Order: sequence, then C-alpha cells, then structure tokens
Amino acid sequence: MSTKSTIPSLLKIKDYVTLIGTTIGIIALICGSYGTRDAISLGFFLISITLGTDLIDGYIARKTGTVNDIGRELDSLSDSLTFGIVPAILSFQAFKTGTIYDYILIIGCICFALGAVLRLARFNILENPGYLGVPTPVSCLLMIGFFYINYFHAFAIGGLTYPFLAITYYIVPFLLIFIGWLNITTHIKFGEKGKIVYYVFIVLAPLSPIFGIIGILNPNFIVSMTVAIIFLILFLILFVWTLFHSFLLNFLAKKKDPKPD
Repeated sequence: MSTKSTIPSLLKIKDYVTLIGTTIGIIALICGSYGTRDAISLGFFLISITLGTDLIDGYIARKTGTVNDIGRELDSLSDSLTFGIVPAILSFQAFKTGTIYDYILIIGCICFALGAVLRLARFNILENPGYLGVPTPVSCLLMIGFFYINYFHAFAIGGLTYPFLAITYYIVPFLLIFIGWLNITTHIKFGEKGKIVYYVFIVLAPLSPIFGIIGILNPNFIVSMTVAIIFLILFLILFVWTLFHSFLLNFLAKKKDPKPD
C-alpha cells in the first residue's frame, strides 16, 4: 500500500456505512454519560440501530466486491466500540446502585467489554470460516434485551424512576461475565460463514429499535408489560439458542471428525 494513500481514497461505500454505525455508537456512549433512565434507554436504542448498519456494510461489501483490508480493521474497531464498550457502559449506568455492589458490576462490565475486544482481535487473524465464540452483535443483542425487560417492567409499575427488579441487580454482573466468556471461548462454533447468525439478526434485530421507539413514547401499563414479556421471551430464546445450538454444532462436528488417538 502506498504511503501517499489518503484516508478518503482507501474507503469504500460500505466503510462509510461502518463509520455511520461508529458515530451512532459514540452518541449512545454520550447518552450513557448522562446516567438518567431515559438517556440510557436512548443509548440502548441507538446501539440497536448499529446492528443494522453492521449488517448493511457487510451486505454491500459482498455485493459490490469491495472487501478491503482497511474495511476489515475498521469494522472490528467499530464493533469493539458499539457491541463491546458501549453496552458495558450503558449496563453499568443502568444497574448501578451507589453501593459496594457497583464494584462487582464494574468487573462484569470490564469482562464483557474485554470479551468483545479479544474476540474481534482473534477474528481478524483466523483463516477458518465461521464464527469461533459468540459473535459480538449477538452478545450486544442479549444485553439490549435484558435491559428492556427491566426497563418496560419498571415503567409499567412506577415509571422511569422506579427501580428494576431486585434480583436483576444480583444477576447482571454474572451475566456480563458469562457473555464475555461466550465471546472468547473455543467451545462454541457457529456454522460455515455463520449464516445462521445473519438469520437471527434479520428476525430479532429490527425488534429492538421498534420497541425502543415504543419506550420513548411513554406507553401505558398494558403496552409496557406486554413489551417486557416479549423481550423476556426473546431474550430467553436467544440465550438458550446461543448455548444449545452452538454447543450442539460443536458436538456434532467432533462426532463427524473425531481426532485420532
């Protein structure tokens, strides 16, 4: 590559889509810095939009044949922010209590973010097709769903200032740690080129911004509880699918190609 190459000359159309997602992620991070329930909800809503930009830039790259080195690096850097660092910060702001518990929550958030960053770094150096470990957009989608379960439940009962379910505060640090481990574990491998992951995104990803808009519109009790239940069901389906589907594929692959003694 020429040392005289300028940034604009290196970027393709799909790279600008990636940068749009990065920009949205930065805005979501700024929303999280406010620390208010409505700002945090807006932050999660914004990163749910970046799930779409992540799909679109990959689609454009494949259809136009413009896969390039800078785009590969840019995509991973952007994903580290939007699917790793931003969800971790938003989760801390959403579930902090102002007590010693917050130190445990910090550990969980760090593990979540590092899991995403390490997974993306490993992805760039692997030559084998498919996904080793849970893809970062899936782990981000899990945290978006987990937040909105609590958000809409609290909103239905008492409004934006009403606390989340008490048990949630004890669960979330360990959930963050576990998801961070799912990102980097070698015991989970999705299929060839991870096509099943794209099918999951196409079905589930659009629901997050749709329900996020509902949250912004201040829904009544019935609508809020209904959305909370829907998010709970989707979260459980995605979580169970991630575990059992992935481990099942790994188990079947070992049965098909057993290692010689």
